[in-house]
Amino acid sequence: MAREPTRHDRDDHHGLIVIGHRGASGYRPEHTLESYRLAIRQGADFIEPDLVATKDGVLVARHENEISGTTDVAHHPEFANRKATKTVDGIALTGWFTEDFTLAELKTLRAKERIPDIRPGNTRYDGLYPVPTFAEVIQLAKRESRGNRKIGIYPETKHPTYFAREGRRLDGSLIATSLGAKLIETLVAQGFTDPKRIYIQSFEVENLIELKKKLMPMAGVNLPLTQLYDDIAAAKPYDFVYNVARGNDLNAIYGALYQKIEGGIGPDTGYSALTAQPVLDWMKANYAAGIGPWKVNLLPRVALDPKIDANGDGKAELGTRNTGIVHPLLGRALKAGLQVHPYTLRAEENFLTQTPTGISQTALAEAVQLYSMGVQGFFIDQPDVGVAAREIFLDLNRQGRGD
Repeated sequence: MAREPTRHDRDDHHGLIVIGHRGASGYRPEHTLESYRLAIRQGADFIEPDLVATKDGVLVARHENEISGTTDVAHHPEFANRKATKTVDGIALTGWFTEDFTLAELKTLRAKERIPDIRPGNTRYDGLYPVPTFAEVIQLAKRESRGNRKIGIYPETKHPTYFAREGRRLDGSLIATSLGAKLIETLVAQGFTDPKRIYIQSFEVENLIELKKKLMPMAGVNLPLTQLYDDIAAAKPYDFVYNVARGNDLNAIYGALYQKIEGGIGPDTGYSALTAQPVLDWMKANYAAGIGPWKVNLLPRVALDPKIDANGDGKAELGTRNTGIVHPLLGRALKAGLQVHPYTLRAEENFLTQTPTGISQTALAEAVQLYSMGVQGFFIDQPDVGVAAREIFLDLNRQGRGD
């Protein structure tokens, strides 16, 4: 019988977690074993692999299935004829796609830094590390778990509707791969099914419901699921877009969620519809253990013009200020009993902001602020900063209690 998910408590951390976003991607090229290993050694509780599938159905860790920005594939003449233009979640992309490579072929590629202009130091590692499989990431977490410290994994299914129903390989055949089924299959095969050590996340809704209602019960596991939110102001879950456009039976797919959303699910239904209290309550009762909102939605910003040089390096790169408003999604989610894990904290000035009073924040200050607002964890590119922020926050709490 499947077990109920258990909250990810850490006796010494009061349930607060640090999630190494794509590993320690502020210090190493993302989604490499070296990035994940560094995140663990910096104190991250969870490492986060984004999962896509190869031509032969193996899950690998890449931010996107289009890999020209994160590997050296463009420098492999033997794969020049694999370059293609495809539409993924309604967006046309030109490049090379994992579903057109076998695992053996992908293993001949090497990772590179995705944002070299912002992280030039990481480029010295370009060409060193292969693309890891999900199984290899799990094996790393096992090896790095010592004593009472058990490393968790926070995998994301990337573009599940595309892989299962819509995407095609170069030969025109449907990919027809369920990322959710492959994920559970891999976890079971690796013996990594402790619900204290896993969250499964997705920006789509249907595949999370399928995991909860079908795939996990079939495998005899019950793992916490996190509903990710793209921009609340403008974005839509792609499965909503896909199913509405094709006239699919929304009641059969989404159950009572269809009735909980005001006006039902239609062509204009976006992530904002998932912020209402009745919807969050239903999500908690039926499939979600937590939510992963974009931090800028939780703490809205306004643009600064001109940008300022906050760190004194001669480059004016800080371009926003917080408004002082907190989106009601935070309070509603906590009221519903959902974990709240915002994304993504990054230490570089390009990604930082000011307080409403004009004080330039560091990533450390931003992380402490989020903990103080009641979030239980966050995704961060520099896990050591997140760990330091947690210690500061807990120390402040202890001092406030007079411990």
